[in-house]
Amino acid sequence: MQTVFSKIIAREVPAHIVYEDDDVIAFLDIIQATKGHTLVCLKEPFVDMMDTPDEKAARLFKVVNRLTKAVDQAFKPEGITVISNNRAGAGQTVFHVHIHIIPRYETDGVTIKVKNHVHETDPDAYHKRAEAIRKAL
Repeated sequence: MQTVFSKIIAREVPAHIVYEDDDVIAFLDIIQATKGHTLVCLKEPFVDMMDTPDEKAARLFKVVNRLTKAVDQAFKPEGITVISNNRAGAGQTVFHVHIHIIPRYETDGVTIKVKNHVHETDPDAYHKRAEAIRKAL
């Protein structure tokens, strides 16, 4: 499936590329949620993390780690959020696996909320959930 990222990789769409090798490309996100917001994606068009082979995911995250350090050095943010939305239900809008590196600043207006359910979850539920993941491995 052709995506805007495939078009960037093919140089059919312009982008501000900050890193590229045989497997991975990274470029500034066009929306720039914050100054330095960077996207890192595999050149192969895997849809999401569930579609991505382990060795390719390892290569992707090796580059993400390197670029996170570079973004930190370049922009000196107060923190950095590294996130990947997988499937539409998680907010994925470009169906080509990618990781966001988002420098964070005190007044950046970026919100990522996670509701704390610790007081609503009984110990047996944790046990069952952990077992379900272990079984799936």
